[in-house]
Amino acid sequence: MHVCVLGQGYVGLPLALRAAETGHTVTGYEPDRNRCESLAAGSSYIEDIDSARLQQVLRSGAYTPSSDPKDLKGFDVAVITVPTPLTDRAPDLTCVRDAGEVLARWLEPGATVVLESTTHPGTTRDVLIPLLEEGSGLIAGRDFHVGFSPERIDPGNADWRLENTPKIVAGLTDACLLRVKDFYDSVTDVTVPASGLEEAELAKVFENTYRHVNIALVNELSRMAHTLGVDVWHTLELAATKPFGFTKFLPGPGVGGHCLPIDPVYLSHHVKARHGQTFRLIELAQDINESQPDYVVRRLQDALNRRFRRSVHGARVLALGAAYKPDTSDARQSPAVQVIDRLRAMGADVTVVDPFLADGGRRDIPFATSGSGMSVADFDAVVLLTPHGEFDLTQLAAEAAYVLDTRGVMAPAPHVERL
Repeated sequence: MHVCVLGQGYVGLPLALRAAETGHTVTGYEPDRNRCESLAAGSSYIEDIDSARLQQVLRSGAYTPSSDPKDLKGFDVAVITVPTPLTDRAPDLTCVRDAGEVLARWLEPGATVVLESTTHPGTTRDVLIPLLEEGSGLIAGRDFHVGFSPERIDPGNADWRLENTPKIVAGLTDACLLRVKDFYDSVTDVTVPASGLEEAELAKVFENTYRHVNIALVNELSRMAHTLGVDVWHTLELAATKPFGFTKFLPGPGVGGHCLPIDPVYLSHHVKARHGQTFRLIELAQDINESQPDYVVRRLQDALNRRFRRSVHGARVLALGAAYKPDTSDARQSPAVQVIDRLRAMGADVTVVDPFLADGGRRDIPFATSGSGMSVADFDAVVLLTPHGEFDLTQLAAEAAYVLDTRGVMAPAPHVERL
């Protein structure tokens, strides 16, 4: 089939290449011309996609990146994988609407359109379908097929990839569901049919709401345990020995990435705007997780004052890690960056080391490298924010005057404090 994937980011590019590798002819539509030129040159900007793999698919002729909407003409299946950010803490569906309007111009009878972008229940039915119908003059479910299939990409996860992660599929009608399922059966190992569009949309935001709420729970637990003088990390290890009814979550400096800081807000905002009801647990979890970077800064401030009788202002602080998760360069919504920003706002002299972001990422962060002549002993304090595998934690423990370990990966010691 001629498959068009709109958006060539961390969701769209893996899907486009997988579809090309499984026998489809794929157009990777990317309106950002710089990105499109990079892809055409065989250079991947997505960490999970090796440039060699991209180049091989390009050589096969099965994949073509394009920023020209005319290349969408004649598609059999179009998948929308565009961003759905928050603007002023409200869902922003601008990119979804833009994609729907572009596709409507080239929509032909019998074609299938699938939304993968994370959003609130009702978006496919109430937002996307009207745009497709109005722009094409066709009727969804009669003249063309529409579906929703939530993305489940986990950047940096080598075990669970697009092809072996179960894929939820939903359609406007039974016939739509069959078409959507047929396509995803060709690119993934397992598909999971949903009874309706809204159920699939809700499943996606709930998956991340579940994690968001449980992380907030252990973040607040860690604060209470610190006040009580109890080792929260040991407590969690003990609780995790229960073989039923318990899932282990760990505290940290906050939540990051596209999903956790954003997806639950989509759900709570939609319920409040549409029905006037408050999703209290989501809002409470949001408050706790958003305040966690401030808590990290307070803990570091207290430690500097208690141990060295000095303030954060003027202190030399080494921040290890700026990405939101270990062993990736993904710094979207990273709580580590928020901690760094807050420390600098308080007058700290912060040096950031992140081996995955040394050549990219946020340009306003001066990244140091191992070749800079820098020594851990030169700093008043170290805050371990993202425990990349390249960090030598044994050497860190031996040389640092003080370490605040926000991830609980270092052994407790007189000069090592875990959050």
